[in-house]
Amino acid sequence: MHVANLSLTDFRSYDTVDLGLEPGVTAFVGPNGQGKTNLVEALGYVATQSSHRVANDGPLVRQGAARAIVRSVVVREDRRALIELEINPGKANRARLNRSPVSRPRDVVGLLRTVLFAPEDLAMVKGDPSERRRYLDDLLVARTPRFAGVRADYDRVLKQRGALLRTAAQARRGGRSGRRADNDAAFAAAGAGDPLSTLEVWDAHLARHGAELLAARLELVEALRPLVAASYAALAPNSAPAALEYRGSLSIEAETDRAALEERLRAGLLEVRASEIERGVTLVGPHRDDLFLGLGELPARGYASHGESWSFALALRLAAYDLLRADGGDPVLILDDVFAELDNQRRGRLAEIVAPAEQVLITAAVAADVPAELVGARFDVAEGSVQRVR
Repeated sequence: MHVANLSLTDFRSYDTVDLGLEPGVTAFVGPNGQGKTNLVEALGYVATQSSHRVANDGPLVRQGAARAIVRSVVVREDRRALIELEINPGKANRARLNRSPVSRPRDVVGLLRTVLFAPEDLAMVKGDPSERRRYLDDLLVARTPRFAGVRADYDRVLKQRGALLRTAAQARRGGRSGRRADNDAAFAAAGAGDPLSTLEVWDAHLARHGAELLAARLELVEALRPLVAASYAALAPNSAPAALEYRGSLSIEAETDRAALEERLRAGLLEVRASEIERGVTLVGPHRDDLFLGLGELPARGYASHGESWSFALALRLAAYDLLRADGGDPVLILDDVFAELDNQRRGRLAEIVAPAEQVLITAAVAADVPAELVGARFDVAEGSVQRVR
């Protein structure tokens, strides 16, 4: 798999740009703040319909423009697909495949598969559990695109159930002030004056979607464990071994049977119902879980050095690459300003590992940051212009 063309209209800093790309290594070189990351961010958006830099679509649209358009030609086993995404902040996004509209933008997820390395990856090791959950869920969607729907369904149910719980908590405190929109939605969903009258229905929905997501995460962690350990050992051979462990809001051990997990989630919700009503939040489910990252017996978060943290973050991405490649076809590797963050030893090891990939896209502030093992095509990026020089 490789990207043959990337075209942007009103995306980030670009009014228009049109780039022809090819297999092998391509480096985008230029000073910080000139738009290098915007280019690879656009490709990541085609693959996942989310940005690795911001949580919503608003900043992706050039200032003063109403919408942004990203077009990409993806070649896989000699078959070409033109993917077009129209980004409309505050409105529904739209997508086209080979110039024909698709019913939902997420229907084109999976046509391009990427693994993106970026400075933000340190948050997977040092940051909150949400960063590690996102890593797992994004990889699930990349491997099996239907999980985009599973995740969306779970988030929708979680939001609705949360609205009911907040309404109940406010009612218990003797008022319905605050969060008026949530309250109205919750009461409308309940269809009665009692906001808890349909809570069991939402419990069932949450348990069903949550069990599917949870089982997939558990299976994914099992597949990742040896790959992460091997990648980390290659990057940091003198460090303690890397370890992964899924830690849920419920004691589930290694259970991956969907029906058993669904029943366990429903029972868990019942166990904490009084606390949930008191606090107005859902306390059980995949949205509360974490992926434990360990070095030997110690947690990486708080104990790993800066170099070890970088190596662990890189190992997580390399493991994702190995899994996707095993599914069939190399994903496009994107290394966004990564080499400048690494010492010479880790830089060389990473370059050797990624060099055989079918397509590698690199951003760097200066050409010297690109290892000699990864010499290929080069574009200079400056003042809104992207010019090929090699």
